[in-house]
Amino acid sequence: MTMAIIDAVPRDGAAAREIDFALPERYNASAILFDNIAAGHGDRIAVHCPLGDVTYGALAQQAARFGQGLRSLGLSRGERVLMLLDDTPAYPAAFFGAIRAGFVPVMVNTLTPPELVRYYLDDSAARVAIVEPEFAGLMASLADAGAKLDRIIVVGDQVAAGLVTTARVTMASLWLAGFDDDLAAADTHRDDMAFWMYSSGSTGRPKGIVHLQHDLAYTAASYGRHVLALGAGDICFSVPKIFFAYGLGNSLTFPFSVGAACLLLPGRPEPRVVLDCIERYRPSVFFGLPTLYTALINAGEAAATDFSSLRLCLSAAEVLANETAAAWKAISGLDIVEGLGSTEALHIYLSNRAGRRRAGAAGLRVPGYEVRLTDRDGRDVADGEEGILWVRGDSSAPLYWNRPDKTAETFRDGWIWTGDRFVRDAEGFFTFKGRADDLIKVSGQWVYPLEIELALADHPAVRECAVMGVELPDRRMTLRAFVVSRDGAADAGRTAELQAYVKQRLLPYKYPRRIDYLDALPKTGSGKIDRQALLSRPAEISR
Repeated sequence: MTMAIIDAVPRDGAAAREIDFALPERYNASAILFDNIAAGHGDRIAVHCPLGDVTYGALAQQAARFGQGLRSLGLSRGERVLMLLDDTPAYPAAFFGAIRAGFVPVMVNTLTPPELVRYYLDDSAARVAIVEPEFAGLMASLADAGAKLDRIIVVGDQVAAGLVTTARVTMASLWLAGFDDDLAAADTHRDDMAFWMYSSGSTGRPKGIVHLQHDLAYTAASYGRHVLALGAGDICFSVPKIFFAYGLGNSLTFPFSVGAACLLLPGRPEPRVVLDCIERYRPSVFFGLPTLYTALINAGEAAATDFSSLRLCLSAAEVLANETAAAWKAISGLDIVEGLGSTEALHIYLSNRAGRRRAGAAGLRVPGYEVRLTDRDGRDVADGEEGILWVRGDSSAPLYWNRPDKTAETFRDGWIWTGDRFVRDAEGFFTFKGRADDLIKVSGQWVYPLEIELALADHPAVRECAVMGVELPDRRMTLRAFVVSRDGAADAGRTAELQAYVKQRLLPYKYPRRIDYLDALPKTGSGKIDRQALLSRPAEISR
């Protein structure tokens, strides 16, 4: 099924003209990878990885085999292929191979709990999944439980323990060997859908964010060209994973668009391992989050790490504390360039620059994007006044899949209503002031406190609870829960039990980092929980 949605996103073209962005009508996003072959870059390293380095030529051949293989399964044009993959060379091969063959990869966080994986399968109608070995058993059980999943393709050299290959479960290494290593791109329109990502689901069911064939190229022409200014000799190291919009751009779009290399690190990004990779592979551009920079600064190995290969360090997803930036510069010699973006826009649209920064600010408008601040009635506000941020650019998603209510709320006449409150100064720097709703950002991910409250309240030992975001001294946000226990237990064991309970029911990052136990929650005159009183009240018992 083909889906051209040209009319879903009204654009006046001004932002695209600003960056001289133009693509032919018939365009396939796999060109980000395959154009390197036409440019004679086949022998260059595309991916550095502890599992082995891969050239552009070898990666394109593997992508072509993935595309050929998916076509052999009888999928129709535009069908979705769910991807539950870690950061290894298999990810870009499967991702670009699916797109080149005319299919739509659905990128899923590897920490997603089983019930959400089932939801993604049902919502996307994906009949094929490409997964790491540790997820093969889960996918097979979901298929047995009724998910319309015809084929599970397992990357890596070993099958998960106890899993038997069947007609439904296929080992990628053996399967791919039977297909050609050359594949012409599907004849897609620049505005056909190319891939999906899912929102965190903090305000209800997760939303499928649809991106189009031209969106990757647009972010390369805007942020990649005007902020990163990459060359073919650069090596990009993004600790945030490819399945995040931030990581997708950092690891694949931007380096591949100029024939540069990326460094992919599978597994948990432990500080010691990240620092070792910086010394071993000598990346020139490093992408992180404030929480990661804090962890690296506090790692014992940091003082002895050689950071001399780095020319640029970047951060996004949450506010960067001045103390963190100063501490990082003290050990690395480099400033952190902070920016702000969203999955709906695909990447960063506000950013500081290496030579033009303002501490605490999200930055300046990135060329290729229009931004405005309005009051709640939609009227533009002046410099120095607080307003809600709107953004518009050619990488904006046109809609949320099967969610017309949320689409209408967020995507308005080509603009994205972000719900973020900002102030713009006279020089054009934007500073974040909070959310227009109750969402908070923890470790770079949006969280809705009510969602955690509902999960906690289901625990049989919880009589009453309240959850809210609190700001740490370094300006990062964390989740604090106030709990009234049914049995009076209020110790470390109960805290660990409640945290584990929430992690099992929600994505793991959506758990309260701190739990305070009270005899009763304070109430307002109308009987509602007095949250302001809770924030100012010292904890009786805290863990």
